[in-house]
Amino acid sequence: MLMLALRMLRHRIGSAVATLVALTCGVTILMSMGLLVESGLRFTPEPQRYAAADILVADRDMTVETTEFGQTTTVTVDLPTGGTVPVALAERVRQLPDVAVVAADRSIQAVVPVQDTAQEAVAHGWSSAALTPYQIVDGDQPDTTDEVAIDVRLATAAGAQLRPGDQIPVLAAGTVREYRVSGIVERATDGDGPSALFFTDDHAAALSPDPDRAGLIGIVLARGADSAAVTAEVGRLAAESGATVHTGAKRGKLEHSEALAAADMLIQLGAVFGGYVAGLVLFVVAGTVGLAVRHRRRDLALLRAVAATPGQVRLMIVAEVAQLSIVSVVLGIPAGLWATDWVHGQLVIRGFIPHGFPLDGGALSAVAVSAATVLAAVSAALIAARRTVRIRPTEALGEAAVEPARSSRVRLVAGLVALGGGVGIGVGLAMFPAVVRGQAALGVATGMLFVFVLAAALLAPWINRYAARALGPVLRAVWGDSGYLAAANLRANAQGMATVLTALVLSVGFGGSIWFLQDNLQQETVAQTRDGMLAQHALVSAVGLPATAVADAREVPGVVAATGIRRTSVIVPMMGAAEPVDAQAIDPDGADQTLDLSVTQGSLADLRGETVALSTMQASSQGVDLGDQVEMWLGDGTPVSLRLVAIYDRGLAFGNVTLNRETADGHTPTDLDDQVLIRTEPGNGETPAGLAGLVERYPGSGLTETRVIDAQLATDLALSAWLNKLLIGIMVGYAALAAANTMIMAALARGRELALLRLVGVTTRQVKRMVHAEQVGLLGTSLLIGGAIAAVTLVSVVRMLTGQLVPYVPPLGWVSIIGGTTLLALVTTVAPISALLRTPPVDSIGIKE
Repeated sequence: MLMLALRMLRHRIGSAVATLVALTCGVTILMSMGLLVESGLRFTPEPQRYAAADILVADRDMTVETTEFGQTTTVTVDLPTGGTVPVALAERVRQLPDVAVVAADRSIQAVVPVQDTAQEAVAHGWSSAALTPYQIVDGDQPDTTDEVAIDVRLATAAGAQLRPGDQIPVLAAGTVREYRVSGIVERATDGDGPSALFFTDDHAAALSPDPDRAGLIGIVLARGADSAAVTAEVGRLAAESGATVHTGAKRGKLEHSEALAAADMLIQLGAVFGGYVAGLVLFVVAGTVGLAVRHRRRDLALLRAVAATPGQVRLMIVAEVAQLSIVSVVLGIPAGLWATDWVHGQLVIRGFIPHGFPLDGGALSAVAVSAATVLAAVSAALIAARRTVRIRPTEALGEAAVEPARSSRVRLVAGLVALGGGVGIGVGLAMFPAVVRGQAALGVATGMLFVFVLAAALLAPWINRYAARALGPVLRAVWGDSGYLAAANLRANAQGMATVLTALVLSVGFGGSIWFLQDNLQQETVAQTRDGMLAQHALVSAVGLPATAVADAREVPGVVAATGIRRTSVIVPMMGAAEPVDAQAIDPDGADQTLDLSVTQGSLADLRGETVALSTMQASSQGVDLGDQVEMWLGDGTPVSLRLVAIYDRGLAFGNVTLNRETADGHTPTDLDDQVLIRTEPGNGETPAGLAGLVERYPGSGLTETRVIDAQLATDLALSAWLNKLLIGIMVGYAALAAANTMIMAALARGRELALLRLVGVTTRQVKRMVHAEQVGLLGTSLLIGGAIAAVTLVSVVRMLTGQLVPYVPPLGWVSIIGGTTLLALVTTVAPISALLRTPPVDSIGIKE
């Protein structure tokens, strides 16, 4: 049977090539996705800033209990702004034996103007220099509050040659002060972290938001210490403060935030999109292989008639598909590695992952992809041939010539269940808006689309039959006798054309829904930002602006209002779990003159004391109304109960949670504003000079027009959407490939049928008109169903995310989808049919493909 399988492949080159193309492209996609996910899982950053520390104590996540429908769930969530630990804990650890160094480390963003350039750096207390370690190469450590030690990179930045005794300005904690350089330091190990400078411990504490707390505590053990015993004792003390101990490779996870975020992104990418891409690939592979086997029912039935056992037929089918699968793996895995290397480079260029982030692994991905591909292909082949194998040989020969009149009732029930599931998801989105955001929203849209397409695939035979009956009069009226033949063909071959209908619906559904979803998110965010920004100017700074900047801005002649904005995050209970949500902390005085959040209930003027404003989606998802108490955790894990005083619509642009700035003070890395929005009255000649003076008072800041920020936002959103569109494009492209593959196979399998028509007197022109009529009927049905699926999916998810009832579709969007699908159907059908018609009918009557 193995040799027979190989010979059969050589004589069925059309279906073999189509199957191989689908399998190889599927392996390439799956291998690329798997390698990205594997790289994220394998990533373990090496400690640099804390390379000399043996133990680190930090509080970077929290465990909360949420109750939903009477069931209590315990979840652990990362703190968005990073937690802190009490400095007093360092004193307790210092009393333990075998401890050489204990340092409470604070990281303070700073800017050092050097040679007319602003050099960004991170400031620490001097005691934490031992955690790297940093060594003094010139001068001494800082001893007074007006001294600072700087690293070699800062000392030589922009051509400067700073030495001990020089005076330098440092912008930290929103204030610029002159410091004397006490010494130059250099790290003992290589690293690519930011430049560093060191104040005295007391001065670093004074510059931090909370002097009694630090970002983490680093511990260096004495030589010969019992590491396990000290770690256990430190863990006990840390647990009393709600902190955790990090040793070994875990230390690097506390400092490589960008790389860890990139690793998490790759893992989530696989979780949200990888599963759907894998489902799409397996769906297409199953359809292609199934159709190839279905077109060979005549061969299989003939083998049964000449005494081949069902087991032998199954073995032959498995052997054929296995050989194609192995070849596809051999071709697809190297192609997947190449594709991943390209994607990795693009992710680095566009800033999704930091430079130097490694692509690691590949062996596990290759094994998993190979096994999944072979299993899917073999399973699809056996399912497609199961009836021919199971029934008697004479019945198999009969069914090879004529399609079964009835389809499986199990298939009908399964299709109706899938249809009900898709409708259920849509109803759930309508009843529970805002339950998903961002990447999860795209995941929900893709899942909803898959359920609807699955329903269409299962119900395809019935759809084809009813469509043929409904379209019969139209086809006869337009194409005459050829239209009559086309309608009869569509009715008789309803079962066989199910795969073609599914492929077309899949292509239209993907192209018309999730691709446009990203456009809707971008357009709505930009529109909300543009309409909600009343201020004409924004004072911005990379290291933050103090509250005095707002007061000074209000004193500038011609300034109507000024509002400080601090970006942060909070944690909210959500459907039995807890998740971070984007938030902003503002000064409510005059905020209604610089921001229009489209408040629908309450007022931002009431945002004072322990109060909060929520977007409409956020309020709906948490089930709260105006005046209710809202339970949440601030970015550092502090629980708060705030009274809801305003509900607004523009949450995509300005965050779903708006806090009073005083509520966030002490609970963010700095008590500084990211920007100050400034609204001015037109025609005041003193305003430009006043704003220029404001910039001079706050070194490191800059003044920009808000319309420039709006324009940059559109660019940034397009950049951030690149990855989503890449993945969506892969899915749409693969769906289109599946449609093309399927239609070419279906067309090439009609050689015997068309030859018979020509032998009984049907002209070549009439055959072509019949095929065109069939394509119009099948294409019209596919566009109608695929368009309906795409519209329902797009409307449901866009309404959930933006509140808009009518989604935005680019001017040429649907034209491209409909025109592209039509062109695809015509090219992949007309060309193969034309090739078949060039063969004399006598030569084609004896073959099936």
